[in-house]
Amino acid sequence: MSQVSSEQEVAVSVADQKQSLDILDQLMNPEVQQSLTVLVDNLPKLAEMVALMTKAYDFAQNVATDKVLINDFAHGIGEFVKPVQEKAKGIAQAAIEAGERSQEAAGTTVGLFAILKMLKDPEVQKTLRFAQSFLSVLAERKNV
Repeated sequence: MSQVSSEQEVAVSVADQKQSLDILDQLMNPEVQQSLTVLVDNLPKLAEMVALMTKAYDFAQNVATDKVLINDFAHGIGEFVKPVQEKAKGIAQAAIEAGERSQEAAGTTVGLFAILKMLKDPEVQKTLRFAQSFLSVLAERKNV
C-alpha cells in the first residue's frame, strides 16, 4: 500500500515540476513579460478600480436586499400608476359605451344641422383645437 502512495507522490511531483517548467517557459515569452510589466505598472489603478467596483457591488447588494426600500419603491410606483390606470379604465369604458351607442344609432344619418350643433359642444371645440395644433406641429417638424 505504501508503494502505491509513494508512486502517486512521485507522479504528482513530476506533474508539478512539468507545470513549473511550463510556467517558466511562458514567463520567458517576451509578450508575457511585456504584459506583466504593463500589469504591474497599472496595479494602483487596478486596485482603485476594484475598490470602487466593490463599493458599487456592496451598495447594489444592500439596495437589492433591503425589504423596506423595495416596499417603499413598490408603493411609490403604485401611487404613480394608480391614477394613470384609473384614467385609462375610464377612457376605455367611455370608448366601449360610445361604440355601443354608435351601434344603436347605426341606422340614423348625421345631418348638416346635427354637425353644426355638435360644433358648438365645448368638448368638440377642445378636440378640434387640439387636432389643429397637433397637425400644425407635425407640419412644422416636417418642414424643418
